[in-house]
Amino acid sequence: MRNYLVVAADGARTRFFKLVPAEFPELESGPNLVELEDLVNPEIDEKGRELWSDLKTGRGKAPGEGPAHGYDDHRDRHRDEIERRFARLTGEEIINRTTRQKVDVLIVAAESRMLGMLRDTFEKKLPAETRLTERAEDLSKLDSLELHAHLAKEGLLPPRKPPQG
Repeated sequence: MRNYLVVAADGARTRFFKLVPAEFPELESGPNLVELEDLVNPEIDEKGRELWSDLKTGRGKAPGEGPAHGYDDHRDRHRDEIERRFARLTGEEIINRTTRQKVDVLIVAAESRMLGMLRDTFEKKLPAETRLTERAEDLSKLDSLELHAHLAKEGLLPPRKPPQG
């Protein structure tokens, strides 16, 4: 069986999965998608008050009951930079795992913006023998069985088979 690594990511977390054959195929269904690690972006995970001193954005009042005025405190750019840093960390981990585990097939699924950030971090560093498949959809909240079924339905993973016995 080929060596698969599945990565499901969003801006707040990245999950790594490996496809493993059933230990006892005559008694168990298989192959099985097994979660190896769950990376969490600690900066995104913070509550708004901890990340920004003022939870409200967009409008302020002038002194002395003057008219309201709009302002931009650049929260979107700050959040983008936090996600970019997490994408770099995730990309480094993808390279480490594909090299260390001698991965034949790498499947990366993430929302399209995050996928673009991830691609920039690992695409040129992948081992030549690793076949990359990208999915522009957030699958990070699926459990391993749902994720396996979804990717197998699309022909990206071998489907689970019932016990052979």
